[in-house]
Amino acid sequence: MPVPPAKPDNGALRAPLPLSTISDAISRLRYGAITLTVHDGKLVQMDVTERQRFS
Repeated sequence: MPVPPAKPDNGALRAPLPLSTISDAISRLRYGAITLTVHDGKLVQMDVTERQRFS
């Protein structure tokens, strides 16, 4: 009996949005830090801390 193809899990459907969001944050940031929070192997939060440099 043939086995039906597996359905993609929710993580596979949501992957492009977090990656795009992280990429956008990196491209806008000149000085600072990006912290990713992961729970049970899933990205749940992104914190962006921007530093202002004055000469």
